[in-house]
Amino acid sequence: MYKAPVEEIAFTLKHVAGLAPALEGGHLGDLTDDLVDAILSEAGRFASEEVAPLGAIGDTQGARLVDGKVKMPDGWPALYKAWAEGGWNSLTASPEFGGQGLPHMLHVAALEMWNSGSMAFAIGPTLTIGAIEALTAHGSDHLKATYLPKMVSGEWMGSMNLTEPHAGSDLGVMKTRAERRDDGTYRLFGQKIFITYGEHDFTDNIVHLVLARLPDAPAGTRGISLFLVPKFLVNEDGSLGARNDAYCHSIEHKLGIHGSPTCTMIYGDGRFGEEPGAIGWLVGEENRGLACMFTMMNNARLAVGMQGVAIAEAATQKAIAYAKERTQGKAPGWQGSGMSPIIEHPDVARMLLTMKVLTQGARAITYACAHAVDMSHGEEATHWSERASLLTPIAKSFATDAGVDVSSLGVQVHGGMGFIEETGAARLYRDARIAPIYEGTNGIQAIDLVTRKLPLSDGAHVRGFIAELREIAAKASAANAPALGETGARLEASIADLEAATEWLLATLAEGKQAEALAGATPYQRLFGLVLTGAYLAKGALADGGDGRNAERAALCRFAAENVIGETAALRDRVMTGAASLAAARVALG
Repeated sequence: MYKAPVEEIAFTLKHVAGLAPALEGGHLGDLTDDLVDAILSEAGRFASEEVAPLGAIGDTQGARLVDGKVKMPDGWPALYKAWAEGGWNSLTASPEFGGQGLPHMLHVAALEMWNSGSMAFAIGPTLTIGAIEALTAHGSDHLKATYLPKMVSGEWMGSMNLTEPHAGSDLGVMKTRAERRDDGTYRLFGQKIFITYGEHDFTDNIVHLVLARLPDAPAGTRGISLFLVPKFLVNEDGSLGARNDAYCHSIEHKLGIHGSPTCTMIYGDGRFGEEPGAIGWLVGEENRGLACMFTMMNNARLAVGMQGVAIAEAATQKAIAYAKERTQGKAPGWQGSGMSPIIEHPDVARMLLTMKVLTQGARAITYACAHAVDMSHGEEATHWSERASLLTPIAKSFATDAGVDVSSLGVQVHGGMGFIEETGAARLYRDARIAPIYEGTNGIQAIDLVTRKLPLSDGAHVRGFIAELREIAAKASAANAPALGETGARLEASIADLEAATEWLLATLAEGKQAEALAGATPYQRLFGLVLTGAYLAKGALADGGDGRNAERAALCRFAAENVIGETAALRDRVMTGAASLAAARVALG
């Protein structure tokens, strides 16, 4: 059974991602170290004791559409009520609307634990929190006053409606339309698919944020507007009124996250209301809806990264526990009686250690991204905003790829039993597979990283970041600690790979050779993530003294440096020389 790694999470937040110096510098208001520990401890308890025990039920029962209504798995409505009553929905929300105004770092740490307990459960509240962010940033005073208090409290939930059958990543071709009305409202007509938690029985009302196009809107993404469309209209006194003309037509049957209802939503076909058309209110300005939605989507990408970390942590815990109990053969050097636990076999130990490296590396990257988001509201706003922008696609992609890779290794460690559903290893693998796909596929993240994030400040920001990583490598080398092995030298070599690939991409983009640059975008994204993994593990080991006083942290750092991050050399070569063979090989695709 999953047990939240509260101590490891706290250490990574404070000593790797930057929470401790932020607290000491007074950058996070009245937040104290003791309060951080208390919040993490309770979030861990809730995830371990209340969420995790219901994860398997959510997977086996799934969300079900019964008589036009979505019925959630047994025990889940009560779980959500307890979650909302615990105040978890309000962690980062503005105190003006009942929120606690806490840093994003604490939110993502809690997200990790809830998703480890059940990714299918946690994704629903995650979308509500994203909707709160978008509405807070772009909604009118009336919309904020009407909806935010009950969304922040968890009494109502939210959803994000972007995708259509013919419009996935390319939102510019969406067909859902909105028509103006004289009373200042709009009527929406259309269909949306893959809408997570578009319908459920957790709350009485659901606040949908829907992208649609006005009749006179410009073509493409410049002509998209964002609308708030509630399931039930809200009366002046705050009570629920008539049912809006929006409903769930069907739910998808999926590979994983079975407890999460993935809905096809119909807007405005006349099933509800006096006239056809779902009643909506404009959020932000007409034809600028995508900018509003990106407020929700950017943080949602980091939240999806947390899903990767969460699945990786749960899979690692499960695999280690199994490997300690399962006996098979006799490992080299085994002195015990009978067969040895499979954890004693070198290949199994290699798999488990690789799982731990990828998990802790992904955790550090995502937490560092959250730290940058928090710091972007302070004195060095431009610097930290660019850091958050640079790290977001890496945090989303590397962590979700890690979730898939680690959960796959977890199945392998379990052997045949991993392929059997009763162990739970397969569920984690199935759940993990969606994360590299939604909220912008990892390929799209790579395009964003290379074409938009590397050129920030004409490349000055990424170059400065690489210089910071070199400082970590230099400290690892200077420590001259036997426990760290060749960490310093190996990390310096990987950073050199990153620097060479970065300079090549920047130069290639400057020459207008976008196709050549994009051919290496995904390898570059992984290269960056591996370098950060090595650097952050070294930073953690150095924070513990770097001399082996924390044998476990130093040993894992060394393993990462000498067994995992060496892949960067091949990735650099793929970035810088792979475009020509990729273009030539397209003939093989027919």
